Amino acid sequence: MSEGDKQNIDNAYEHTSVLLRESVEGLVTDPSGIYVDGTLGRGGHTAAILEKLDSSGKVIAIDKDEEAIAFAAKRFANEPRLTVVHGSFSELSQIIDDSDLKGKVAGVLLDLGVSSPQLDDATRGFSFINEGPLDMRMDTSRGETAAQWVNRVTAEEMADVFKRYGEERFAKRIARAVVEQRDKTPFETTTQLAKVIAEANPKWEKHKNPATRCFQAIRIHINRELEDISETLEQILEVLAVGGRMSVISFHSLEDRIVKQFIRKHVKGDEMPRGLPVRESELNKRLKSLGKAIKASADEVDANVRARSAVLRVAEKIK
Repeated sequence: MSEGDKQNIDNAYEHTSVLLRESVEGLVTDPSGIYVDGTLGRGGHTAAILEKLDSSGKVIAIDKDEEAIAFAAKRFANEPRLTVVHGSFSELSQIIDDSDLKGKVAGVLLDLGVSSPQLDDATRGFSFINEGPLDMRMDTSRGETAAQWVNRVTAEEMADVFKRYGEERFAKRIARAVVEQRDKTPFETTTQLAKVIAEANPKWEKHKNPATRCFQAIRIHINRELEDISETLEQILEVLAVGGRMSVISFHSLEDRIVKQFIRKHVKGDEMPRGLPVRESELNKRLKSLGKAIKASADEVDANVRARSAVLRVAEKIK
C-alpha cells in the first residue's frame, strides 16, 4: 500500500482512539501473546497492540460494524498477525473456541460505546444534529432499526428505556409526545425525532442537546449494549490465560458501573456467610485489579472532547 493510499484510509471518518497508550500498556505483557480487540472500530487500538508484538504475536479483532470490517481489510491488508472477525464481542467464547484458544489468550481490550465515524456519518442514524435515516444499528445487516422500534413500542416501554438507559428525568413526558406524533406521522429521520424530544423536554441542560439522553438510550437498547457487556465480561474470564489481562474503556456511568462491579466481584471472590471460617485460598478469587480507574488527561480532553467521560479499568486473571 502506498503512503498516499494509507493517508486516504487514515483520514476517512477519522477516529482518535481514547486512552490509547494507557489501555494498551496495561494490556500487553507478552510480545508473543495472543490478544483480542473486541471493538476494532478504525483500528487504533489494534494497531497499537500490534506495535508491541513480535513476529509470533497475534491479534484477533472483532466488530459488529461492516464498515469497520471493510476499513480494516484495507488498513491492515499486509498484516499477517491479524485476524478480523465480523460479529459481536458477546460471541467471544465461540470465536475463541473455534480457534482452539480457550485459556490461551494473553489479553482482551474493549473500547465501549459508539465510535466517532459512526457518530459523524449521518447515514448511520446516530446523530441528533445531522439528518439521516433513523437507524442506529451498529450491525446494519441484522436487527430492528431505531425507527422500527420507536414506531412500534408503547409509551410505557419507551419511557422505561429512556429512564433506564438514558437516565432521562422527563422520560414519561417525552415518550408520550413521541407516541402522539408518530400516530400522525411515523418517524423516519433522526431530526424528526430529535425535534419532538426537544420540544417535549421542559428543562434543557446547559451545553447539552435535549435529545442526547434519549438518543443514547435508544442506541443502547437497539444494540443490546449493556447486556453484551455483562455477557462478554464473564466470557473474558474463561478465554484468558492465568496472568492474562482485560483492559476496558467505558464512556458513561452505566457501562462503567457494570465493569467496576464485575472486577470487584471477582477480586473479592465467593460470597460466604458472615462468621464462617474460610481460608483465603477457598474464596475463589479470580481477578486482581491493577491500579485505580484511569481517566483521560486534560491535554487529551482538550485535543478530543469525546475523551472527557472515558474511564479505563484494567484487571489481571489470577485463577
